[in-house]
Amino acid sequence: MGKRASQAPLKRARNVAKTSGAKRKNSDWKNDLSLIKRLRSRREAPVDSIGCERLADPKACKADFEWQCLVAAMLSSQTRDQATAEAMEALHRAGLKSISTVAKAKEKTLAKLIKPVGFFNMKAKTMRAAATICKKEHKGRIPRTLEGLLKLPGIGPKMAHLIMHSAFDRQQGICVDTHVHRIANKLGWVRSKTPEETRHQLESLLPRKEWADLNVLLVGLGQMQQQAASQLISCAVHIRRSPDALQLLHRWLCHSRSRLGSLCALGRMSGWTNLLYATSSYGE
Repeated sequence: MGKRASQAPLKRARNVAKTSGAKRKNSDWKNDLSLIKRLRSRREAPVDSIGCERLADPKACKADFEWQCLVAAMLSSQTRDQATAEAMEALHRAGLKSISTVAKAKEKTLAKLIKPVGFFNMKAKTMRAAATICKKEHKGRIPRTLEGLLKLPGIGPKMAHLIMHSAFDRQQGICVDTHVHRIANKLGWVRSKTPEETRHQLESLLPRKEWADLNVLLVGLGQMQQQAASQLISCAVHIRRSPDALQLLHRWLCHSRSRLGSLCALGRMSGWTNLLYATSSYGE
């Protein structure tokens, strides 16, 4: 491919960028979501293989499977999926796979096993407390309602919606974490200050059929930006609607229109990996 041909998607993206300052309507989410699905079509982000909803043992009995979904969600807070998966594996190797075994375990033992995750001491305490409540008040099962889950220590709205979907295959709301909150605001789908505000606005905006997959789509997009930037940009360049995809990434990652020129120049000089990190509006 010649130099002129290789730069064609970038030139088209510059032209598209001229409209990025215009006021956008949140109805544009349909076009954005279509592009995101294309960018995420290969499902290669960590969340796709070791996301917390995929860490419960599918061969476990129903009660243990549901409990493991809850534990994985609890451990995943402010923690990379790789660390959550490591902690879950450690618990399983130690035989701590059920409500009864965790309720009997010592907090120090739990904390040591889940040390890879953030705030492991606090999570060990809340995990054991949640197991004790489930054993005494719910006949050794986790609550089957959103309201019941929210009464457990360490479980907030984001986790509760995630658990309802992963443990019971019931989608009662959108799971909104930091990735979803930030991306939805940057793309102009919502205008909110907190994840809960984002959740309410997204649930009013999106049809229910889009709720289940939205978290994984956007979390994966955020993970690729942080952990596989060159792969994300390469995908945007090579999909059929590459100028639109590049423009979407620009709107998400850049503060202003003027930065797209620097983005493209940096891409030619330094490679796509440095490009995305240099223009990112946030990171870990």
